Amino acid sequence: MKKVLSIVIPCYNEQQNIQAFHMETEKYVQQLDVEVEYVFTDDGSKDKTLDLLRDLAETHRNVHYISFSRNFGKESAILAGLQYASGDAVILMDADLQHPPTLIPQMWSHYEEGYDQVTAKRNRNGENYARRKLTNFFYKVANRLVEVTIIDGVGDFRLLSRQAVDAVLKLTEYNRFSKGIFSWIGFHEKILEYENQTRANGVGKWSFTSLFNYAIDGILSFNNKPLRIAIYSGIFITIFGFIYILFTLVNYFLHGIDTPGYFTTISAIILLGGIQLLFLGVIGEYIGRIYYETKHRPHYLIKEKSDKE
Repeated sequence: MKKVLSIVIPCYNEQQNIQAFHMETEKYVQQLDVEVEYVFTDDGSKDKTLDLLRDLAETHRNVHYISFSRNFGKESAILAGLQYASGDAVILMDADLQHPPTLIPQMWSHYEEGYDQVTAKRNRNGENYARRKLTNFFYKVANRLVEVTIIDGVGDFRLLSRQAVDAVLKLTEYNRFSKGIFSWIGFHEKILEYENQTRANGVGKWSFTSLFNYAIDGILSFNNKPLRIAIYSGIFITIFGFIYILFTLVNYFLHGIDTPGYFTTISAIILLGGIQLLFLGVIGEYIGRIYYETKHRPHYLIKEKSDKE
């Protein structure tokens, strides 16, 4: 009996790429001696993405889709696709062809060798200089803070064995950070490098603000070190404050009362006030995550989906 390969494709406003992605991917999956199913997850697209997915599912029996009631975000789209996929192995890909389908046969080959994760790692050739530097800075900071290792250039493009997929689905937290989750589950992993690709059509969905927020989510999702830093900072500032008080007291007994300095007072207020607000924000982020976890809301709501035979 042939093994089944599921290809999960999160989509948001990808009407310009759906058909091109399917045609290009078919060229390479046909080289494999496997049954293939496509699982498209429409993350509340506002263009004709859903209409194209309906047409594709009607003309190809191995094409399935899920459509959300609204935009829930890529993390939810990935989760839904993994829950819906039934293959012995699952490949996660973007619909914009930035994840080259040419790697699919090689990924499958390594899966048959016994790897549970076959991860694609892109270089950053052709990427905006400022964005590349900011990304490098994020990975350096993140890997010093988080409990798992996050590799620069490694994203969602990867093959997961059924065992690895089941492990990911056991992690049900509401605030999801897939890069950290894939690293956290472990298993036997192979990394493939490939050249950075540009979008086939359309524009990217990730603005600087969304990327910045995603970076914060990643750092806070897999560690409590910011809270530990807040404790250490509080201890340091307290010790420094006592030393300053002691110095002032000695100076009072030796030289009497001096005229208080305006600059010193304002600087201390601004510095300590800023530190307090910063760590209140950090604590607030963790409390906010606890708040959302305790609600037990679903990660997404399905408006429509194709039927599986």
